[in-house]
Amino acid sequence: MKYGGTLISVSDMERAKDFYGRVMEQKVEMDLGTHVSFEGGISLQSDYEALVGVKLEARERPNNFQLYFEVEDLEHWEKKLKSTEGIEFIHGSKEYPWGQRVMRFYDPDKYIVEVSESMESVAKRFLAQGLSVEETAERIMYPVEFVKQL
Repeated sequence: MKYGGTLISVSDMERAKDFYGRVMEQKVEMDLGTHVSFEGGISLQSDYEALVGVKLEARERPNNFQLYFEVEDLEHWEKKLKSTEGIEFIHGSKEYPWGQRVMRFYDPDKYIVEVSESMESVAKRFLAQGLSVEETAERIMYPVEFVKQL
């Protein structure tokens, strides 16, 4: 079996397609009108109830699911997202104990979206700050071999 991606039900396809395409810079792979797939595995579906054939209860802010994106330049993305009208932040950039910085916000259908630094970026940042390979590996909780490959 092969995992095929994540499909989210959207209330307004054009608004969702604009958000994921223009704002989140995802490239459309296939657009069938009521179904849009982006490279990387995210798909949008409008009229989801008709697709599955079952009456579904829509939940505003389910808060038990998130879409996860990694970037190399978190500062650039935070500026871009904060200057985009209509984005409601859960929190701006914050750093976790392993050094990774992340921010979370809601998409137009109130799904949580996380944008974080890639762990490669985190390791490179620590190495640039003068930490040794071993210190960096310990700080980011990754194997020394991972850090050495950078």
